[in-house]
Amino acid sequence: MSAKVPDTPLHRLNAAGQSIWLDFIDRSLLVAGELRKRLVADSLTGMTSNPTIFEKALAEGHAYDEQLAAAPEGSTAWELFELVETSDVRDACDIFRPVYDATNGADGFVSIEVSPGAAHDADATVEEARRLWQTVDRPNVMIKVPGTTEGAKAVRRLIGEGINVNITLLFSLEAHRRVIDAYLAGLEDRAAKGGDLAHVASVASFFVSRVDTEVDKRLDAAIAAAPEERRQALAALKGRAAIANAKLAYRLFRESFHGPRWERLREKGAQYQRPLWASTSTKNPEYRDVIYVEELIGPDTVNTMPPQTLSAFRDHGEVRRTVDVDLEGALRTLAALEDAGVSMQDVTDKLLVDGLASFQKSFDTLILGLEKKALAMGLVTAAR
Repeated sequence: MSAKVPDTPLHRLNAAGQSIWLDFIDRSLLVAGELRKRLVADSLTGMTSNPTIFEKALAEGHAYDEQLAAAPEGSTAWELFELVETSDVRDACDIFRPVYDATNGADGFVSIEVSPGAAHDADATVEEARRLWQTVDRPNVMIKVPGTTEGAKAVRRLIGEGINVNITLLFSLEAHRRVIDAYLAGLEDRAAKGGDLAHVASVASFFVSRVDTEVDKRLDAAIAAAPEERRQALAALKGRAAIANAKLAYRLFRESFHGPRWERLREKGAQYQRPLWASTSTKNPEYRDVIYVEELIGPDTVNTMPPQTLSAFRDHGEVRRTVDVDLEGALRTLAALEDAGVSMQDVTDKLLVDGLASFQKSFDTLILGLEKKALAMGLVTAAR
């Protein structure tokens, strides 16, 4: 007799068509069997990582010391990082492999990110992505590429080569449209060479809560400068931009994966490039702690949650289809923001720059920390 499937808000969320990925990786989670248990207990179907997550994992405790000590002599700090990073991601891929197999390659992915320094260099991004793909050597690894103009060029080439890609740091509809086109063009390139399309996957990671953080800051400034009779209307716009922006991204996804161009690829086995909602933890304590999950629920989506958001949704999340509800309201919200002097173009441009800078800072701190650790352990290493 098969075990009873748990009935939690997370399982109901998955049943509503949204894949639940964990935005966290840590060796202790992998080796102790905890992650494997949570595939069932929390309906997890994937995992994402980034330099900030690895910076924290490597800074705490000694879980990586044994592997570092056995590294090839003369390894640089960068090479040591790739060694432990690819090992963790490979192990996570193996844990999620049953999900990948059960969904015929539609889910069960683990993401690993190219270094932030390659964000504006398509050739460097492709070279590093190929290396990570070959090193991890698992069909359910996804290479994370930033959603810059050069990143989109790299996406087309990588998809054409059959490499799974997670495009990250998407904030604007323009950037989202660019990477959708890059994905479709990459599939077309691959099809023209007779390549298999059925086992090439991609997600477009559209960031959410950071949009409200930046917009709310600008609204606060507008409220302070506005006449008394305007302040209430401006205050009512706070906490609404991110969800409105994401809903329009979902509409763009639905429109783009429809029609003759898509149908030709679909007939050859191509998968959707699903929207993945990222940055879904609530930054403002005045807002509901699961708002960026509850308001973006719908079919053919992914939500990658940090542990605290996952726990909160497990405890009190409410599941209903929301991602394509009241699109007219979303349009009105964004129009009202423009009328209030808040340029979404300026906001999303700034967030991309800030996001790249944040990951670069984490990467630099991580490499510096590894250099110090290597010296303390008696390893000879130098910055690359």
